[in-house]
Amino acid sequence: MRTVFVLFDTLNRRTLQPYGGTSVKTPNFQRLSDRCITFDNHYVGSLPCMPARRDMQTGRLNFLHRSWGPLEPFDNSFPELLQTAGVHSHLVSDHYHYWEDGGATYHTRYSTFDFIRGQEADPWQAMVKPPLERFREMYHKLQYGEAARNRYRVNMVNREFIREEEDFPAVQCFARGLDFLDCNRQHDDWLLQVETFDPHEPFFAPARFRKDYPTGYKGPILDWPPYARVNELPEECEELRANYAAIVAMCDDQLGRLLDDFDRYGMWDTTALVVTTDHGFLLGEHDWWAKNRMPVYQEVAHIPLFIHHPAHKARAGQRRQSLTQTIDLMPTLLNIHGQAVPKETQGKSLLPLLAEDKPVREALLYGHWGSAVNVTDGRYTYFRYAPEGAPRDLFQYTVMPSHMAAPFSTEELSAATLAAPFGFTKGVPLLKVPGIEKTPMRMLLPGYFADTETVLFDLQTDPGQTRPLDDPVVAARLSAAMVRLMDENEAPPELFSRLGLEVPVAATTRGRAAL
Repeated sequence: MRTVFVLFDTLNRRTLQPYGGTSVKTPNFQRLSDRCITFDNHYVGSLPCMPARRDMQTGRLNFLHRSWGPLEPFDNSFPELLQTAGVHSHLVSDHYHYWEDGGATYHTRYSTFDFIRGQEADPWQAMVKPPLERFREMYHKLQYGEAARNRYRVNMVNREFIREEEDFPAVQCFARGLDFLDCNRQHDDWLLQVETFDPHEPFFAPARFRKDYPTGYKGPILDWPPYARVNELPEECEELRANYAAIVAMCDDQLGRLLDDFDRYGMWDTTALVVTTDHGFLLGEHDWWAKNRMPVYQEVAHIPLFIHHPAHKARAGQRRQSLTQTIDLMPTLLNIHGQAVPKETQGKSLLPLLAEDKPVREALLYGHWGSAVNVTDGRYTYFRYAPEGAPRDLFQYTVMPSHMAAPFSTEELSAATLAAPFGFTKGVPLLKVPGIEKTPMRMLLPGYFADTETVLFDLQTDPGQTRPLDDPVVAARLSAAMVRLMDENEAPPELFSRLGLEVPVAATTRGRAAL
C-alpha cells in the first residue's frame, strides 16, 4: 500500500469551498472533495501545533497531561511503527518547530525526512546587521521587532531571501514531495507526509494570490495578526483577512499540483490520500484574532478532513457525519498499511467509516493544557473552566522536560517529584512538574487565558456560538461525558478537582508520588 498524508497548519475549514466557503477561491479543495470522502464533524484534540502532532502520531490526547513538548519514550508513533513493519515513511516539511527542543523527537521517527527553512521565526538567515530602519518603514508596528531573536525581526530577515514564488517554503514542500513520488511511485509500502506551515501566520504569499482579494488599505505590510482581541482599524482588519485569503489560495494551488500528479499517473487506483490540518484560526470572530488565549470556538476546533482509499473510490464525493478527531489519524494510517493498533491508542480507525457512516464515539474532548477542558457531542459544545476558588494545582507529566524552544528551567524542575506510571507509559514513572507562572508560552500568567467562564452552546441553533445556552440537563450530560472521557484517557486526579468535577475512583491513584 502507498499513502500520501498532506498536513496544513492553521487551515480554517470555513474558507474551503467543499465546506461552504465563499470568501476564498479553493477549486482544488473542491476537486479533492469530489475524489475523497469528506468528513463533516472532524475536530481537534490537543492544541496548538506540537501537542496536535503528538495526538496525530500517537493516537492519544496530549493536553490532559502536559503542554507543548517532545514525543515521550513510551509513545507509539505511527511512522516508527510503520518503519518497523517495513513501510518506508518520509516527511517533507517546512514546519520549523520540529527543529526546536519541543519538537526534536518527532521528525526522527520517520525513515527519512527533508526540511525546508524560512517559515515565520525559523532562525534561518544570518544577517548580523539587518536594515532595521528600512524594516520599520516596510512593516506595520504590529509585526516589527528589533531584538536579535525577536520573532518579528527573524521573520523580516527571512523574507529578504524569499523573492520568487519557487522560494516560498510551501512551494518547496510540494515540489520535494513530488520529487519523492517521481522517485518511488513504482514501488510499494511507503507513506509520504507533505506538511507545510502555511496558512499559518504570517500570511505571506506570492503577489499573484492577492489579486483576487483587493482592499483599500494603504499602509505598511500587515499580514501577521496578534494573539489578542481585535483593536485594529476596519481597513487593517480587511487587510489581514485578505492576506489570509491569499495564503489559503496559495495552499489550494499547491494542493492542485499534487492532484495533477494523482491524475497523471493513475494514483487514485494505487494510493491512499489523507488531507487535514491541526487547527483553525479566528479572523475577528468573537472579537478575537488567532487562537490559544480565548475559548476554543468552532473556528479553531472544527477542522477539515478528506480521505481517499483506492478500495473505496466508488464512494468518492460522499460525506460522513460521524464524530472524529485528530487522534483518529494514527490508527487510520496504521490500518491503511495493514498494521495493528497498539492497545494504548485512544483514537479510532476511520477505515470502517469509508464503507459506512456509523458512529465511532458519542463525544470527544479537546483543549489546551492549563485552560478549559472542552467536550462536544456534535450538537452541543461545552467549555469547562476551573471555577473561582477551585484548587490551582496544575502539573506536567513527562520524562522529556522540554518546552517549545528550551528545556524546563531549574526552577520548574527543582519542585518536581517522581510519579507512578500511568497505564499508557508502559511501566515508566514520570516527572511530575508543577506549573509555575514562568512556564514558557505565558499560559499560567494572570490574564493570559481570557473569557474563562464555563459555557454551553447549541451548534444547531447557534452555529456561531454567540448565545450561551442555559440548559442544566444538557450541561450535566456533557459533564458526565467529560468525566468518562477524561477517565478513559487517564487524566490525573487533580485535573478533575481543578474543574470542580467528581474524581472517579480509578483516577485517585494516578500521578501519586512514587515510593
